[in-house]
Amino acid sequence: MGLLTNKKILLGVSGSIAAYKSVFLLRLLQKEGADVKIILSSHAADFIAPLTFESISHHPVYSSVSTNHSWNNHVDLGLWADVFVIAPASAHTISRLAHGMADDMISVCYLSARCPVIIAPSMDVDMWHHAATKANIQVLKSRNVKQIPVGYGELASGLIGEGRMAEPEDILQYLVSFLNTVPKFFIGKKVIITAGPTYENIDPVRFIGNASSGKMGIAIADRFAEMGAAVNLILGPGSLLPKHQDVQVTHVHSAAEMFQAALQLHPGSDISIFAAAVADYRPEQIAVEKIKKLGETMQIKLVKNPDIALELGKLKKPGQLHIGFALESTSGEVYAKEKLAKKNFDMIVLNSLRDQGAGFAGENNKTTFFFKNNKSQKFELKPKSDVAVDIVDAIMELIKVSK
Repeated sequence: MGLLTNKKILLGVSGSIAAYKSVFLLRLLQKEGADVKIILSSHAADFIAPLTFESISHHPVYSSVSTNHSWNNHVDLGLWADVFVIAPASAHTISRLAHGMADDMISVCYLSARCPVIIAPSMDVDMWHHAATKANIQVLKSRNVKQIPVGYGELASGLIGEGRMAEPEDILQYLVSFLNTVPKFFIGKKVIITAGPTYENIDPVRFIGNASSGKMGIAIADRFAEMGAAVNLILGPGSLLPKHQDVQVTHVHSAAEMFQAALQLHPGSDISIFAAAVADYRPEQIAVEKIKKLGETMQIKLVKNPDIALELGKLKKPGQLHIGFALESTSGEVYAKEKLAKKNFDMIVLNSLRDQGAGFAGENNKTTFFFKNNKSQKFELKPKSDVAVDIVDAIMELIKVSK
């Protein structure tokens, strides 16, 4: 059985160059067992023929309110679907939905749909950032329309920036998470998570950093949001973003910026996850101009960065949970247990640089959890999204035990 077996999905395709991606999305949804019906806007057919969708979906494709003097019942479509996904959702279509227009099949189905509605926007970078588009998005969100985050990259105009429709694989994952019930255990809980690297500038173009991608912290943020928590993700430099629309992201560059962001959010938090690979040291002086190559050697004086987990551990109040990470190459268990005590953690996640296929930038992780009561829990190598489930489940058990 697929992850979407017996799910009925109404897929709206609006006029955008990204319409070709919707064919791939249709295939992915079908492979997971979903039954998919297609609506095309009048402009979508300029980019891809309705026959393509009809041949793959094995359903008639609807592109107008009436066909050959017969009425296409948009009410039936809205009642049939478990979810109405509009991908791509152009700036034009988003505006029509926000303003209640009702003269094409996408807009009339939106107005009559009783199922959840999800949009995957697609447009050029300046259109995406325009105040009108932002206002329209906010109107739709206020009406409980969910928005899948846009991607960053090269656009049809040749510009580079935000506005790309999410990749079909990402939309599939979003729908699987959305349509498969996840217990909302953490409703009312506030969670802060640090993730990714920090970059410590040497001059305007050079920095000290590491290869952390932020994947693990982002996966944890997504899982907490799925389970109802209010999540603040403090994210270091990188190209990855959470998939769950309810994760609030604070972008930071350096360890000092990450510390200040965490310090501000910590007093109101219930759970703090320290997953970032924070640089231990930073240059004492940052050159204002690019440093020129003058000799065979160069010396840079480094000074210690604040230990974010340690400092916030000193401020930890009764009822707050702190979860740490330890990435070690030798004596992992010893160092992890030392950090558990020193930094006032309730749990620490150990992963080793020696485990092939695990660690920075990769898709997988192999972990061992250590707890204050001297208990531990060991896991085999698995995708980071599954590791995130293990971590959040362990935290859920800590909360249950403490009650």
